[in-house]
Formats: sequence, structure tokens, C-alpha cells
Amino acid sequence: MTLIKDIQDDGFGGIPHNAITAKLEDLVSWARSRSSWPASFGLACCAIEMMATGAAHYDLSRFGMEVFRASPRQADIMIVAGRVSQKMAPVLRQVYDQMMEPKWVISMGVCASSGGMFNNYAIVQGVDQIVPVDVYAPGCPPTPETLIHAIETLHQKIEDGELLKRRKATGAGANLHVTEIPAGAQPVPVILGIR
Repeated sequence: MTLIKDIQDDGFGGIPHNAITAKLEDLVSWARSRSSWPASFGLACCAIEMMATGAAHYDLSRFGMEVFRASPRQADIMIVAGRVSQKMAPVLRQVYDQMMEPKWVISMGVCASSGGMFNNYAIVQGVDQIVPVDVYAPGCPPTPETLIHAIETLHQKIEDGELLKRRKATGAGANLHVTEIPAGAQPVPVILGIR
């Protein structure tokens, strides 16, 4: 019984949390955060960085995101990578509507987040006008490290369970902004979800 003694007390009645005494909601949130499948929705130069993130050097499969799904019915995270034109906006919304619930959106790059340098009638000035955005990844284009940071931020929020409560209450996304990580920077190692 040394295993039980080594686990920290949660402060709610003296029973420590482990695989046996965990709440079902916590286990589902943990599984959801580690088995997310992104829908590939690359629209411009940010899509090249998104593809690099999935390649061998950065290897998104370390985070439970093995492959980018071609079908929206098999995906639960949409990464909008690049500028969204007025013609593409209805298609983006249709793909979002076809994704399974619960679903989340990452806005990758300044063009997807705010229209970027394309301040004209042909480009949507922020993808949040079309779909509820949960995490914004800044940059032009964002580095793969920045996208991984945005994905880890989203995974942590999924595990916390607050995103679904907020979505039910407001109908909007989480509206989280992450900071850009410069190219070549050493990422902070993540071991079992602890930084």
C-alpha cells in the first residue's frame, strides 16, 4: 500500500486521486486532451508551418495528434492556417459544422486572426467572425514551436474542462492568446503535463 501513501491528498476528505478514485469527468477530459485529431485547413503560407509541425522534426504525434484528418467528421480540432477569403468563409463554416462535438478551433497566424496585411473587402478580418476561436497563435507565419505551444495550451484547457462550460454559456470560443516563440528556441519540455 505504499503507492496510496505516496500520492498527494486532494484535500477533499483524505482520499487521494489515482486511477481508481479519479472522477469519470476528469478521466474523460484527460483522454480528450490527449487524443485530439486536427482537421487540415491550410489556406496560405501558415499551412507550410503547420505541415512542418506534423513532420518528423517536430512530430505532433508526441501530443496524441497522429494524423491530420481529411474528413471533418473524424476531426475535433480545426487549425485555420492562413487568410480566409470571403469566398472561403462559407466552406470554412460548413467544415466546422460537420466536425464532431466537442470541437475546438486554433487561429494560426495574423491573417487568420485579424486579416493581417490584407485590409480589404476580399479577406475576412478575423476568423472569429465565422467560427468561435479557442486559441490564437500569433506570427507571420507562426513558427512550429508557436503552434505546438498553442496546441499544448488548448490541451490544458480541454483537460481543465472550462472550455465546454464557457462554450455552453456564451456560444463563443475561449479567446486565449499565446505568445510567439522565435524560430530555433528551445521549447520547454513537457513531462506528463507538468512544465
